[in-house]
Amino acid sequence: MATTNPKTTLDLRSEITSDRQLVLSLVDADLPSPESDEIIVRVEAAPINPSDMGLLFGAADMASATQSGSSERPVVNADVPERFMGAMARRIDQSLTVGNEGSGVVIATGDSPEAQALIGKKVAMFGGSMFTQFRCINVKNCLELPDTVTCEDGASAFVNPLTVLGFIDTLKKDGHSALMHTAAASNLGQMLNRICIKDGIPLVNIVRHDEHVTLLKSQGAKHVVNSNSETFMEELSEAAFETGATLGFDAIGGGKLAGQMLTSMESAANRTPGAYSRYGSKTLKQVYIYGTLDTSKTEIARNFGFSWKMGGWLLFNYMDTLNEKEIRKLHERVISELQTTFKSHYSKTVSLAEALSLESIKAYYRRSSGAKYLINPTW
Repeated sequence: MATTNPKTTLDLRSEITSDRQLVLSLVDADLPSPESDEIIVRVEAAPINPSDMGLLFGAADMASATQSGSSERPVVNADVPERFMGAMARRIDQSLTVGNEGSGVVIATGDSPEAQALIGKKVAMFGGSMFTQFRCINVKNCLELPDTVTCEDGASAFVNPLTVLGFIDTLKKDGHSALMHTAAASNLGQMLNRICIKDGIPLVNIVRHDEHVTLLKSQGAKHVVNSNSETFMEELSEAAFETGATLGFDAIGGGKLAGQMLTSMESAANRTPGAYSRYGSKTLKQVYIYGTLDTSKTEIARNFGFSWKMGGWLLFNYMDTLNEKEIRKLHERVISELQTTFKSHYSKTVSLAEALSLESIKAYYRRSSGAKYLINPTW
C-alpha cells in the first residue's frame, strides 16, 4: 500500500423495508484495505443521474416523504405502495449503496504498478457506490484525469459520454444515417447535439419547452421541435424528412413520444415516390427506449406500417458487447473532449447530508432538464 488509508467511510444508503418504507440515510461503513489492483479514492464529486433514481427511490411515493434525524445525519422516509412491493422483492430489507459514477483523488493504493502509478492523481470512476466519502475500487474501473481537468468535470466522464457515443455506434451498426432524441435539452442531450454537429450526423432534437428550443439552437442545433406545440407532428415529420432520421432514442419511456417518432419517420418515408402498399413503407424505422422519465405505460398508435422495431437500450448492456480495444477507444475520446464535447453542467452542488434534504430531493427528483445535482462528499 502506498500510504495509509482511512478505516471507515460515510455512505448514502437506500433501503426498502418489509413494512413498505423507503429509508434514505447516512451510514458509517468499514473501508477495506486495497488489494493489489485496487485504489482508495477520496470522492470529491458524484452526479445524481437519472439512472441513479431507480435504486435511490425504488417505487416509493416521494410525495409522502418526511425527514427526521439531524442536519448532519438526516433520515428520509417515504411510503411504498403495496402494489409495487412485488417489484421490489429482491431488495427488501437490504441497505444499498448508491451512485453510478464519480471522481476524486487517489490517497492509497495496492501494490501493483498500475495502482501505485495513480497515487495522488485525480481519477474518474464507474462501478456504483459513489455517494460516499471514500471508495475502494479496481484500477480497471478508473480513468486518470489530466491535470487541467477538475474533479467536477471528471465526475460525469462515464454515463452520459459513453451513452451518446453508444448511440452513435448503434446508429452506424444498425445501418441508419440520422436520429431523433427526446429530452434533448438535458446534459446528455446537449452532449449528443455537440457530437452530432462535430461528426456531421443529422439530429432531430425533441424538447418540451420553448426555452429549450432557444437553448439548443443557440448551441448550433438545426432541428429542434417542441412536443407541446400544436403543430408538433407536422414539425417532427418535416424534420424527419429533411434529415432522413430513421432511428430514435427515447429518454421518456411512458406516453406517446416513442410511437410519434415512428409515425413521423413513416410520414417522411411516404413522401418519397414509390408504389403504394397497404403495409406501409419498406423503410425500417427503429426506436430505442433508454429511460423512464415518465413511468406511465408506453402508448403507440399502429399507423407506421410493418417495417419497424421498438426495444430497450441500456449502457451497461451495450458496453458488454464491446472488446477491450473498442472500450479503450471510447475512453480516450471522452478524456480528450471532457471539457468541450462532453462537458456537464450542474444546477447545484450539495453535501451528502444536503442531498437528503427534502428541498434537494424535490428538485432533483423531478429529473427536469437543467436541474442536475452534484454531490461533494468532502463538504
